[in-house]
Amino acid sequence: MEPATSSEFLVKFWGVRGSIPTPGQTTVRYGGNTSCVEMEIGGRRIIFDGGTGLQALSKDLMQQLPPETYMFFTHYHWDHIQGFPFFTPAFVKGHCLRIHGAVPENGESLEKHFMERVLHPNSPVPLAGLRADMKFVDLICGEPFELGDVYIETTRLNHPNTAMGYRVSWQDRSVFYCTDTEHFPEGLDENVMKLAQGADVLIYDAMYTDEEYHNPKSPKVGWGHSTWQEGVKIAKAAGVKTLVIFHHEPGHTDDFLDHLQVEVCESFPGAVLAREGMILNVKP
Repeated sequence: MEPATSSEFLVKFWGVRGSIPTPGQTTVRYGGNTSCVEMEIGGRRIIFDGGTGLQALSKDLMQQLPPETYMFFTHYHWDHIQGFPFFTPAFVKGHCLRIHGAVPENGESLEKHFMERVLHPNSPVPLAGLRADMKFVDLICGEPFELGDVYIETTRLNHPNTAMGYRVSWQDRSVFYCTDTEHFPEGLDENVMKLAQGADVLIYDAMYTDEEYHNPKSPKVGWGHSTWQEGVKIAKAAGVKTLVIFHHEPGHTDDFLDHLQVEVCESFPGAVLAREGMILNVKP
């Protein structure tokens, strides 16, 4: 992938699948790696979530490793952290790795949680191998955060053990990364609606269809994920320019997602389904 120029805002998708990786012949076109999205903003590379897609991103980063890498986590379920033990820049001495996220409920700090729960004992790599200068930044959900001239707003999402959404704004352009959240039975989620207002891009957790979500034999109510139909409702109500359907269900094949793309675009013209390797250029 070509690096962005200092005036570009690029969104790159490295992992678009939910829950578990799904390699195989039926997931080649959309990809089987779990959540990992990169935003390259004015030459700065910012990573959101560290699913298995992070491993491919690390290879790309190592071609021209910047002095600092910025990582933001929505939460710490496996499909959002699985790639971190294989993130090559974390093993490079002298590289500065800034890790941001909310302190888990009943947690003392992000650093303690990360070291004791995310990396140990689940990591196959000894902690001594992490040679980068790792700096941890505890975020308070609901409070904005600035990364140079990049303005980041956060909000609480409706997900088991909680999750946090990020709206990233730069030079009158904005992207709302809103994954792992479940819509409410009645009305639109006020937290989601607030950060979705007028966004250029909304990356939304649309793991299920309405039919799957309400399937009487195997309902997904309470599982912490939403549907593409709810994503369309939010995008229309909030005046979103581009809706990106994200966090694909493991059982959704390429053919299934091709048909889904048609349905989604009939409801919201210009919407896209996230694919590994897809790049969106957010223009003013």
